[in-house]
Amino acid sequence: MTTFFAGLDWASQTHAVCIIDTQGSVHEQFDIDHTAVGLAELRRHLMAAGSPPVAIERPSGLIVDTLVEAGFTVIPIHPNAVKATRPRYRSHGAKSDASDAYLLADLLRTDGHRFKPLAPQGDEIRALRALVRGRDDLVATRVQLANQLRSLLESFWPGATAVFAEIDSPIALAFVERYPTPESAARLGPKRMAAFCAQHAYCGRRSAEELLARLHRAPAAVCGELEADAKGELARSLARTLTRLVEQIRLLTSRIEHQVASLDDGRIVMSFPRAGRICAAQILAELGSVRERFNSDTQLAAEAGVAPVTYQSGKSKAVTFRWACNHRLRAALTCLADNSRHVSAWAARVYAQARARGCDHPHAIRILARAWLRVLWRAWIDRKPYDPAQHGGAISALKTVEG
Repeated sequence: MTTFFAGLDWASQTHAVCIIDTQGSVHEQFDIDHTAVGLAELRRHLMAAGSPPVAIERPSGLIVDTLVEAGFTVIPIHPNAVKATRPRYRSHGAKSDASDAYLLADLLRTDGHRFKPLAPQGDEIRALRALVRGRDDLVATRVQLANQLRSLLESFWPGATAVFAEIDSPIALAFVERYPTPESAARLGPKRMAAFCAQHAYCGRRSAEELLARLHRAPAAVCGELEADAKGELARSLARTLTRLVEQIRLLTSRIEHQVASLDDGRIVMSFPRAGRICAAQILAELGSVRERFNSDTQLAAEAGVAPVTYQSGKSKAVTFRWACNHRLRAALTCLADNSRHVSAWAARVYAQARARGCDHPHAIRILARAWLRVLWRAWIDRKPYDPAQHGGAISALKTVEG
């Protein structure tokens, strides 16, 4: 029998820890620093208490990895569950790190059978997850900087944003870096534009004359010479930063594509229609390789946020959007669903039926993602790639199209 239960309230600098006995009495309560010495102290305290299970509000992070690697049982409890149980202990709304640590430990003592302990993922999955999440964050930064650069150029030189389709494409960034102000491009003619495009391996279908026409059609902003120079220098700085960022994203993308294709589970996810390598890597990074983590496709659908939440009491019933979920997994699954409807007759039919019922596009895509998740779940559990010949819905849709 477990003699003690531990709760850990995570923070950026220090962590509050509480260890209680089977009666709910505090055995030990202390704070540790988020340092190597602090984590070693935490392990000593827990081992002295008989290595009790540890409840924490987050399922990942350095402290979680440290405890799991040290052999402790770590049980993540969603913050919403912690928030909902606070009235059991006090009527006021105040909270503290120490009280939350006790609450986590006591919730583990009374309701521990409701929560699943973390199963350590393999090193390959953890590496893939780090690469995928890091790339996603860099892409978000690229979008932010591209919007900043576009807004800046539109304030003093709108023509620079109109020459090429995407402001964060390598050719557009090279153009802004070479011609950061209207004055610097004053002598730019067809021959120089053609030479510039050849130098940067422009692969678009527009001629130098068409690109110059786009540049000259854009409205001219009213801007003083000193202001234009200052904004031009800032535009050049943003272009250089974005150029470096885009290159690093390209390198990360190449590594992710290679790594996901080398994994057995990666090839399973890639076998789905239009899954691609990056989308498959995003799904696998969040799905993991531990099959025991999810008891059913229904539980996985709730975790992925592609199943709604139903509230029912008496004669009233409400079905609402699921906010609490793994947002990265939902984004990846809906991306797969949206891509698949263009090549899969079954997926197109599921989407069309949802739209015919009055669902908007995002809702219809989530419905399709839920349908695909049932198939993905079975392929993942059986460790077999997707086979349209074994998919009853796809076979029926194909017969309908052929008929």
